[in-house]
Amino acid sequence: MSAMISGISGQWNYPTNIIFGPGTIQKLPEACRKLGMKKPLLITDGGLRDNVIITAALEINKEGGLETDLFADVKGNPTGRNVDDGVHAYKEGGYDGVIAFGGGSALDAAKAVALMVGQNRSLWDFEDTSDNWARVNQAGMAPVIAVPTTAGTGAEVGRASVILNEETHEKKIIFHPHMMPAMVIADPELTVGLPPHITAATGIDAFVHAFEAFCAPGFHPMADGIALEAMRLVSLYLPRAFKNGADIEARAKMLAAASMGATAFQKGLGGVHALAHPLGAVYDKHHGLLNAILLPYVIMRNRPAIEGQMELLSRVLELPGSGFDAVLAWVLEFRTILGIPHALSVIGLSDDRVHEIGQMAVVDPSAAGNPVRLTAEDYANIFVKALRGDLSFQKQAA
Repeated sequence: MSAMISGISGQWNYPTNIIFGPGTIQKLPEACRKLGMKKPLLITDGGLRDNVIITAALEINKEGGLETDLFADVKGNPTGRNVDDGVHAYKEGGYDGVIAFGGGSALDAAKAVALMVGQNRSLWDFEDTSDNWARVNQAGMAPVIAVPTTAGTGAEVGRASVILNEETHEKKIIFHPHMMPAMVIADPELTVGLPPHITAATGIDAFVHAFEAFCAPGFHPMADGIALEAMRLVSLYLPRAFKNGADIEARAKMLAAASMGATAFQKGLGGVHALAHPLGAVYDKHHGLLNAILLPYVIMRNRPAIEGQMELLSRVLELPGSGFDAVLAWVLEFRTILGIPHALSVIGLSDDRVHEIGQMAVVDPSAAGNPVRLTAEDYANIFVKALRGDLSFQKQAA
């Protein structure tokens, strides 16, 4: 009998050392020392530069005897220039490690900086295509501690960064297996200050990661199990965190769900992300919000291929109905409860670049994980539907 049976074979890799719980930021100096850091650079985004959680973290390290400086020149959609500037700051300051601190943008930029401090090639030479990752001088990479402050992207347990190439207006996925942070400090108290609209957008981003991973083709029961539990946690705890940001149990469960979603999507993502990446690059909109708005439109287009899986998901979410229609109805109601707009036009997008977006989406790496093979025309059509708030799709073959 063949050792490899079609449909039940795969290669699996799961994440890293995670220190989880309220107050765990106090362990930052200890974590730095375990990774050999004596002079780390804390990298975050511009919005957190003067935030109390940043100043407190710097003070914790200072009291722990660690000289730590701040680099906060990172945009909401981090750019290649942000990474280059971070590399320059790291080398000029003589640092020996990176503390990636913040939401997905800050974590992605910081991981890319840690990668690039030891390279002599362009950042774009390490785009996640073919075996580009093998070009990396692994010995030159800096160690990374990730400290997430949002419950969304799960970038703290990811082996890649999404970085905007401003010259081409494309978001590129930069990948190397050792971009996975060596240690994560997941302290839900750091997420308490998130405003409701960011809580909602980042929280649904976590749900979309798990949903697309669950629907991606291939045999990966560990990813599927983690994805299902992540979606269940989001369904229960995101409304609580949205309603009461100080609900520390809800914040903790959402932080766990975000890491779980990112762990699960090692199996793959899909059409929601394939569209959200170019839309974020062209229109400079929040990634999680784009995912939240796009989700039901991609669900509708993928219906023939995912109806069977929706039976299980509807049971896991304990919905009053069953199957595809119950899941779709719940997604639409869930978005309404969380104040997510139904149409992309509400957040200022237009149809002036529809075909360009379709072409960009079809070549996005996330497109490969969609359960239905979509064309550029399909993606353009989904974009138009999402612009108009139109959920009517003709019945398609799987």
